[in-house]
Amino acid sequence: MQTVTVDLDDRSYPIFIGANLLENADLLLPHIGSGRVVVVTNEIVAPIYLERVQLQFGRQFGSSIVLPDGEATKNLDTIGQIYDHLLLGKYDRKTTLVALGGGVVGDITGFAAATFQRGVNFLQIPTTLLAQVDSSVGGKTGVNHALGKNMIGSFYQPKCVVADTEVLRSLPEREVRAGLAEVLKYGLINNPEFFAWLAHNSTELLELDNACISEAIKICCEAKANIVAQDEKESGIRALLNLGHTFGHAIETASGYGVWLHGETVAMGMVMAADLSKRLGWLNSAEAVQIREVLEKNFGMPVEPPADITVAQYLDLMSSDKKSELGKLRFILLKAIGEAAIEGDVENAMLESTLTAGSKLCL
Repeated sequence: MQTVTVDLDDRSYPIFIGANLLENADLLLPHIGSGRVVVVTNEIVAPIYLERVQLQFGRQFGSSIVLPDGEATKNLDTIGQIYDHLLLGKYDRKTTLVALGGGVVGDITGFAAATFQRGVNFLQIPTTLLAQVDSSVGGKTGVNHALGKNMIGSFYQPKCVVADTEVLRSLPEREVRAGLAEVLKYGLINNPEFFAWLAHNSTELLELDNACISEAIKICCEAKANIVAQDEKESGIRALLNLGHTFGHAIETASGYGVWLHGETVAMGMVMAADLSKRLGWLNSAEAVQIREVLEKNFGMPVEPPADITVAQYLDLMSSDKKSELGKLRFILLKAIGEAAIEGDVENAMLESTLTAGSKLCL
């Protein structure tokens, strides 16, 4: 087992990474306090892991909430159902909510914990690769709105994160690839050696080789922990973690939540960001092509956005992006592989060229 610490003074917390950690109650019990525990999960994860997790809490286990699977459940109606469960069960401020699932479950549970009785404990037990390397770490919680992804939420940190690499073996291959998109993001924003290592070890990573996948998770968590410690509420460098997300969130919203996995739209969005970076003269053509080829050929990710989304739709949805300021779009772009930057001065003609490039992105 390896441990990475998110350093936030008195709100610091550990991320435990390793195989077969779900059975290790010693990792969880120090972080739940004296109250009852409610495990929030979904219909896919519950039959596989819920009983194993709830046993770790012993007599403090209170109940579980099993949600439908999918991005379509990430809304205020679901939050209301969690509140109903907690209020009907007479849960109090000493309650701990435990998120057992992927990014959707983690985001929903975290937001419910942040807002129920003005804040109760919560723990993250992420069961997807994407959640283990990204969404479970850093305290971003929230739900979607019909007009925009993750528009309602809070920064609220967990007490600990338990990333059991063994649970990844139950994931469909599509989910593994989607998670690896977020892994590749960390290489692109500030670690070119990591990006090269990922490309070289793509076969082992896709096969979930324990040594490779554990190393990748650790590197990503260390990178995110370092950035969150410097900029918890995304007033500066934390925005770099959104490489590909401005485009990707627009694709998710326009297509309908759940049509594409989040990581798939991030992969498309990173290729679009690389293409726009090339048009601005920041990224050289060889590196733009390399980014596309690594995502597409090494990892089998989708790199061409849906053809039915119009420029007008993109512009409308991106104008609601949380990185926009005073009505002006800001993009996370690349000056080189391993060097990301925030840019708020992009000519409409260049942006529209990227939005309409389709199969010619980065080529």
